[in-house]
Amino acid sequence: MEQNSGKTNINWYPGHMFKTKKEIIENLKLIDIVIELLDARIPKSSRNPDILEITKGKRKIILLNKADLADETINQKWVKALQKETTTILTDSHSGKGIEKVLKIMATLMEDEKQKQRERGRINKTIRVMILGIPNVGKSSFINRIAKKGSMEVANRPGVTRQKQWIRIGKNQELLDTPGVLWPKFDSQEVALNLAFTGTIKDDLLERVEIAYELLKRLLDQKLESLLARYKITSEEMAVIEKNENKIYTCMQVIGQKRGALKQGGEIDDEKTARLILEDFRSGKLRKD
Repeated sequence: MEQNSGKTNINWYPGHMFKTKKEIIENLKLIDIVIELLDARIPKSSRNPDILEITKGKRKIILLNKADLADETINQKWVKALQKETTTILTDSHSGKGIEKVLKIMATLMEDEKQKQRERGRINKTIRVMILGIPNVGKSSFINRIAKKGSMEVANRPGVTRQKQWIRIGKNQELLDTPGVLWPKFDSQEVALNLAFTGTIKDDLLERVEIAYELLKRLLDQKLESLLARYKITSEEMAVIEKNENKIYTCMQVIGQKRGALKQGGEIDDEKTARLILEDFRSGKLRKD
């Protein structure tokens, strides 16, 4: 594998996303509160600028979801930055972290409106909340948590939720789930790579080996200790990797050898190795504890 030139071109905007955006705009007039989910590992890259624009003026809560997979110090910095815009909460949909806080904030945001409704004789107004975010950010897992049920289809791949769904989460509270939606043109290659690393863009539309290569390049620079620990790379092996002209691909080969990602005859299988590295990253196994 030759040295990556940095020209990997990534884009993904299926036709149903254009339709979804139109439906979101149409449904916003029914909505009291917007909950925008971001991926805590890549808050900036996972924020759809179209969503930011079309939800202006709406009551909003930002959730930094998958917070368990991100660095806690960095999480707190992002919370502080985003709090300047609106209420921001760290959540982990799998463990339930932050869910109760979301419910409390929803009630607080609607108190003034509920009082106005009571004065008009409407005591049981239903609070309607829209859940928005890019594909694979964890919307379905979050809704299952907040609704205390497992009725939604959840998978670690983008594009699972395709239809609009109303979900009752309590007395006089309903959530409107919508399919994940990206935007037509990414601002930079870094944003595109971040989305590819975390599985937002379907792997079968990408050159998986190139994406894993770019991820490994970043991990060698920023998460070296985690990388060495996960794949049990010794200091001697790392010294050999460092001496090689293409240390990133050499490191990938070492990982493939150690994890048994081999073709018939013992040759290292780049595709299997790439899949292994990406899955380890997405599941949090390459996070430094």
